[in-house]
Amino acid sequence: MDSRSDAIISDNMVNKAPMSPFNVEEFRQSAHQMVEFLADYYRDIESYPVRSQVEPGYLYKQIPDTAPESPETLDEVFSDVKSKILPGITHWLSPQFHAYYPASFSTAGYLGEMLCGGLNVNGFSWIASPAATELEVIVVEWLGKLLNLPKEFLSSGGGGGIIEGTACEAVFVCILAARKRFVDKYTAEGLLEGEVHSKLVAYTSDQTHSCVAKACKMAGVQGDNLRILPTDASTDFALSPAVLLQAIENDIAAGFIPFFVCGTVGTTSSSAVDPLHAIGDLAKSFGMWFHIDAAYAGSACICPEFRPFLDGVEKADSFCLNPHKWLLINFDSSCLWVKDPKALESALSTDPEYLKNKHSDEKNVIDFRNLQLPLSRRFRAVKLWMVMRMYGASGLRTHIRNGVRMAKHFESLVKANRHFEIVTPRNFALVCFRVKPQANDPDNGKTINQKLMDTINANGTVFFTHTVMGGVYTLRMAIGATMTQPIHVTDTWAIITTEANRLLGLDSEMCFNSDSGAEMCSSSDNESVDSDCESTPVLNLSDSEEQPLGAGALAAAMRPLVALSASNSFQERTECIAVA
Repeated sequence: MDSRSDAIISDNMVNKAPMSPFNVEEFRQSAHQMVEFLADYYRDIESYPVRSQVEPGYLYKQIPDTAPESPETLDEVFSDVKSKILPGITHWLSPQFHAYYPASFSTAGYLGEMLCGGLNVNGFSWIASPAATELEVIVVEWLGKLLNLPKEFLSSGGGGGIIEGTACEAVFVCILAARKRFVDKYTAEGLLEGEVHSKLVAYTSDQTHSCVAKACKMAGVQGDNLRILPTDASTDFALSPAVLLQAIENDIAAGFIPFFVCGTVGTTSSSAVDPLHAIGDLAKSFGMWFHIDAAYAGSACICPEFRPFLDGVEKADSFCLNPHKWLLINFDSSCLWVKDPKALESALSTDPEYLKNKHSDEKNVIDFRNLQLPLSRRFRAVKLWMVMRMYGASGLRTHIRNGVRMAKHFESLVKANRHFEIVTPRNFALVCFRVKPQANDPDNGKTINQKLMDTINANGTVFFTHTVMGGVYTLRMAIGATMTQPIHVTDTWAIITTEANRLLGLDSEMCFNSDSGAEMCSSSDNESVDSDCESTPVLNLSDSEEQPLGAGALAAAMRPLVALSASNSFQERTECIAVA
């Protein structure tokens, strides 16, 4: 990166004098350099290959095997970041990153992260930092109301929420709470604790995130007592209530105890949505804990048109979504709501003498340490607070809708081409597609689709991934990165179709209309991937609103925090996308 950040070096750094642990002026100077560096990185991010092109072990050869004895300058560190670290970064913030559900970020999210780190509080209890606890209660309540969650999930209605690090942590604490509830119940009836543990059975589908399986292992759900139930295309890969019921009845007949079931809103493979009403009814009938993992798609449900996907949430015991996936919050931030916070406290709380204080003893405050795995906790609430204030609910809805509209546009391009097909219906901003297998293809299209993905990913211009559903090798196009614009989506389609033509041995010369962002057709008389492309409606997105994060916006917002005058060396990015 050619940048002013290369030229800003303080005198003490030139002489390699050791930086003090903290000095206000050194902090001001160094923080300014870091902002310049990051702003340039965001500005130039499309110049980097999306997926890192290095080989395993590359960094071991470039970094010394012992720490430096003498201090080094910040500029020396920056030099190594540019030459050694950035080549090994897969750029999750790139507008052409479509591999996994996005790592959300924004100017407000970054500033919140800076404030979180700068204040550096450890808010494990109310007394440890009252603002951290109370702000968390407030912002989780805000988000719950935006989602129109039942009152029973809100602190004002007897429930409560907490910001965990990830959805994996959230499901783990819920499994521990469910296990404690069932162990207490059955030991009171005369069973031994170990006997109860051996009989507890949990249920998920084969599309449920793997974190549930890991959480069950950590919670001591023994052996094969996690029932991973099959799904298929007949339910669009959602969990079948009939299959779930049969599994529960079989287990009860065999002497097992069903205790936990997880439904998903927006599965990782395909963004499928499980039937929450039916699962909730079964959970209630058999007394199970019902957890809903909406880590990805739950954020979309702040938009009224997507809220029906949460119908049935009122029957759940716990509900989780990750704002760091789609709500412009920098990683990490995972919101968990439970109807009965005391169930988590019963499973997780400890009360050592050195943590006791008047307010905690009187039970008139929340101590979040009793609702999570670790004792220590970051001030994550300040990030959510800043984002919700600086963009408002309307801005967050606009961001969600933009991602969905771009995904719908990509889906229309796939459908308009007879050599491709949609594998499973799109619900949100993930498109599952593939090159159609040729007649008598022995592996049902796996080889050509795998080659297509591997070749494009190796080039570095785009990064996407695959899954397997119902035995079908499927390509995943996950849209929603903060800086992704319609042109990136149609550029990706051009790259995909060009490479598909080559792999299929079709002679074609692509013509790409970047104005419409939709039409791609062959200028050759020979058949090609795009020879049958239909006229696709132009994606009509306005560019009149400010983008959630741009190099200029970041620098302008950060400079007051480091008390340095603004510089005109940054260009505002206004190529934003807003719902027309």
